[in-house]
Amino acid sequence: MAEKKWFYTDIVKEHFFNPRNILKTDKEAEEFAKHADGVGEVGSPICGDVMKLWIKIKDNKIVDCRWQTFGCASAIASASMMSEMVKENGGMNIEDALNITAQDIVKKLEGLPARKIHCSVLGHKALRAALNDYFCKTGQKDRMVKDEKHTC
Repeated sequence: MAEKKWFYTDIVKEHFFNPRNILKTDKEAEEFAKHADGVGEVGSPICGDVMKLWIKIKDNKIVDCRWQTFGCASAIASASMMSEMVKENGGMNIEDALNITAQDIVKKLEGLPARKIHCSVLGHKALRAALNDYFCKTGQKDRMVKDEKHTC
């Protein structure tokens, strides 16, 4: 019998089997949330994928990013990669983080199957929602991303 090929890159498999910055339990999430500066939740339990993301900000940089998701391998790998992207080199500047796209995440993962690209959108949308929450909490409404559904 011929060996079946896995549809995911080695980087996707690595991030799926060993996700970075994930909060595995509700207790971990509750503890991290106590000190988070922003929180974003996107997706729908009806379609099956939901992501919640918490960020910590210092000196206009994202210095920590943690997440939980109910989703597929692509959603998990995308969130894991995105969380590493915003934390590397001591934290990403907020303006740069606002410009991260799903395509940027897919590129860092060296691709996703075409029918799974929509899963990579969850990570960047959750990040934007968390940043909007931070802007709202800190009185920076003018910095909010207008295309996201977030009100103060």
